Amino acid sequence: MVAKEKSSRGRTVLTGALASDLFKDEINERHREILEAAAVLFAERGYAATSVRDIGERVGLLGGSLYHYIKSKEALFVKIHDIALQVAEDRIRSAVAKAEDPWDRLSAAATTMLEIQLDPHSITMPLMSDFQSVPPAVRERLVAKRDAFEQIFVQMVDDLPLAASLDRKIYRLLLLTLLNNVSNWYRAGRKTPAEIARQIVSIFRHED
Repeated sequence: MVAKEKSSRGRTVLTGALASDLFKDEINERHREILEAAAVLFAERGYAATSVRDIGERVGLLGGSLYHYIKSKEALFVKIHDIALQVAEDRIRSAVAKAEDPWDRLSAAATTMLEIQLDPHSITMPLMSDFQSVPPAVRERLVAKRDAFEQIFVQMVDDLPLAASLDRKIYRLLLLTLLNNVSNWYRAGRKTPAEIARQIVSIFRHED
């Protein structure tokens, strides 16, 4: 288990528990150790500031030894990003499955999304958000995966009893933009992620 340490982004990251949860299905122990260490470093420092050497040093592999286990830094980042995104999607789908009313489903999805985003120990959102520093070809793949992830909300918005005059695509994009930017202004203490999610859904439902 990796110890707790201060990230370069000013947040304390629990570098063991959540990273190990992401890769619990990885059978090979050495591969799992590399994935956990790399995920933590990418989340803390970002893609550009994390080198293969950094990852190797974290797991005790020096020189080119790490390349016995990985194809490239780019491929490693894509794999970790895809796993993190799948874990987030599974959490949202699980939450939505418990609700029958379309507004309740949207509220459950928004709540889970904000809980993932606003968890101060999360490594998921930094991994899912670090698009600008990756090579263009990698960025295209990450964006495609993100767009597929956001399809979760397409059916939910389609199921809402909205006015015929509303463009559902614009409605969905505005909702996702708002949800994705809560972490920019959120401060713990005044409202919980669930309370914020419910208020956002109420606003989009045009409730007082």
